[in-house]
Amino acid sequence: MHSLDMDADYRWLAEAPSPCFAVDETALQSNLEVLQEVQRRGGCRIILALKGFAMFSVFPLLRRGLAGTTASSLHEARLGREEFGGEVHLYAPAYHDEEFDDLLRLADHISFNSLNQWRHFRDRAAAPERPVRCGLRINPEHSEVKTALYDPCAPCSRLGITAEQLRGADLEGISGLHFHTLCELNADSLERTLAVVERNFEEALRQVQWVNFGGGHHITRPDYDLDLLCRLVKEFRERHEVEVILEPGEAVALNTGVLTATVLDIVMAHYSMVKTNTFNGVPLPSLAVRRLDGRLEVVRRFGYEDYRNRLS
Repeated sequence: MHSLDMDADYRWLAEAPSPCFAVDETALQSNLEVLQEVQRRGGCRIILALKGFAMFSVFPLLRRGLAGTTASSLHEARLGREEFGGEVHLYAPAYHDEEFDDLLRLADHISFNSLNQWRHFRDRAAAPERPVRCGLRINPEHSEVKTALYDPCAPCSRLGITAEQLRGADLEGISGLHFHTLCELNADSLERTLAVVERNFEEALRQVQWVNFGGGHHITRPDYDLDLLCRLVKEFRERHEVEVILEPGEAVALNTGVLTATVLDIVMAHYSMVKTNTFNGVPLPSLAVRRLDGRLEVVRRFGYEDYRNRLS
């Protein structure tokens, strides 16, 4: 219902150049409807993680149902502000001093990875012309991700602040907490994670107004437990009297696109599009969208200049 049917008629791809990432807006809209249902039933806000999907030619469709975007860099934050609109949330392991004022002009929420980062930028974050809500990324020290490379709660992880590190810290100026501990997982993983977060960060939860559950929620996968997710979000929100934010990237674009090539290869449009490169001078794939009316629109072609202009 909410994914690109692997047995579907692909004649609409006949006009696509090769190679080309082609995204089907009909499938994208189906995913969006699922995400809107979660927002309605859970009372939360869902924002698009640009690191997973950043095809701004379909942002007019996505912004009908999503609250905004989340970024990990100055360029992503600018793309979210200029092309998507809505809320711009920002998290990075560390921020550059020379970029921070620009980030303040773009972001609505900024989460800091460590107490050192927060203390370093606290005065500047409190003084912008437009208000910015500041948060801290926490590390629940509870692992659900099976692949160690993708586990932000692995031993010796530098991502997020542990309960021990946070104990007794001055949280004046902090309005929220952010954790990102999942990767392509179902709602049962979130349920176990929330139990640990509530137990280990009980004091901090009493002092904040919003909690960002991060990404990694495979919400639009056919077997995803939507009922459990909505219940978890609603009950957490009511129990702690906080706003709840989810920031999936992959779930937004899951099963909505294909990569066309001389030999057709079927993939998901998330991540692959934002990670292409020009190694060995290979040209970047074109970008195309199948619009809701069935028309294929090639929105971007790349050539020699795109390769050359990345070099000096």
